[in-house]
Amino acid sequence: MDHDKLPHDHGQSADEVMEKCPSSDDFQKVSELLRQLGDSSRVKLFWILCHCEECVINLSAMMDMSSPAVSHHLRQLRSAELIVSRREGKEVYYKAADNVQAAVFHRLIEEMLEISCPQPRQH
Repeated sequence: MDHDKLPHDHGQSADEVMEKCPSSDDFQKVSELLRQLGDSSRVKLFWILCHCEECVINLSAMMDMSSPAVSHHLRQLRSAELIVSRREGKEVYYKAADNVQAAVFHRLIEEMLEISCPQPRQH
């Protein structure tokens, strides 16, 4: 769209803003990440995984939820690339991903709740 020909002329140019504007696909990715944190159980689970690496059984006990319910949330967080997993024998361990998105969401949760990490985590 030719931004000099916008329907209303407010005396400023939108060209510079629109040149730097990310694509609709980029905004869709952000929206999908934010959707992951639209569930309080998933937020709590993610926050826990920012501070420790755990298996589904222990996470179930920590969350007071069934293993299938925890596994469902873990799948959602993993598909959003907010957590990673590793297998050790028959056990699978989960932790927060070491990426910008996970670090930002971790900080967001802690700032919104006005809490501090129980232990520093390297990002």
